[in-house]
Amino acid sequence: MFAEERRDKILSKIKSMRRVFAKELADEFQVSIDTIRRDLTQMEEDGLLKRTHGGAVLLSKVRRFPMDEKIRFSEGTEHQNAVAKLAASFIEQGDTIFIGGASIHYVLLKYLPVDRDFTVITNSLLIAEKLKNFANIEPYIVCGKIKSEEGIVDPLATEFIRTLRIDKAFLTGGGISASHGLSSSTPEGAIFQRVVAEVSRRKICLANFDKVGTEFFARTLDLRDLDVLITDWEAPDEELERIQQKGVKVLIANEEY
Repeated sequence: MFAEERRDKILSKIKSMRRVFAKELADEFQVSIDTIRRDLTQMEEDGLLKRTHGGAVLLSKVRRFPMDEKIRFSEGTEHQNAVAKLAASFIEQGDTIFIGGASIHYVLLKYLPVDRDFTVITNSLLIAEKLKNFANIEPYIVCGKIKSEEGIVDPLATEFIRTLRIDKAFLTGGGISASHGLSSSTPEGAIFQRVVAEVSRRKICLANFDKVGTEFFARTLDLRDLDVLITDWEAPDEELERIQQKGVKVLIANEEY
């Protein structure tokens, strides 16, 4: 089988499964794993996929439309759980923190500490409802139009956030890269999170491996405005190194979360 034919088959496979592993591809096509790695590298350079440790994932579009809520607000993947658990360790007694309405924020809820008192500001009705069950948390919800799938992000919400001061903001987005910073599917969401960052003393980005090196429609923050990136063990090393060179502290969540 010629390399071009093999790469066409790899592309078809990744489109249907959204993720492939180099070892499995090497076994399937009866070639060396180094050959598959070269295929994946070339396909990444051609803009067809995104390399990860051990394989590749489907390259995201620059906009991602809302997921079904049963998927979005679930127990989360092992990668999300690892990132969320490490993020929760940053919360200290008396903190005022921001948590948005993304799937990673929903996963974060189960790791929030219960042995210290703190305040949570959120723009998500679902997150706010869950926070009522914590005796040690004082929750606030951002005011504004409530129809947005990504939480309350309209101009009223943005102006409300401007009046606050926050200790730690747990931010996220569709992607984060050294060249494009943190980015989002919508300009409205990007602007809202940018203002959250402006009023926050410490900005912590939560991004699983499939978001690292990915660039979405609207830039949220330049990397110089981020303090910490928390990601997982499958994030691409080269991109993480480039992000670190921009002054962002990179933390890798442990697989054994």
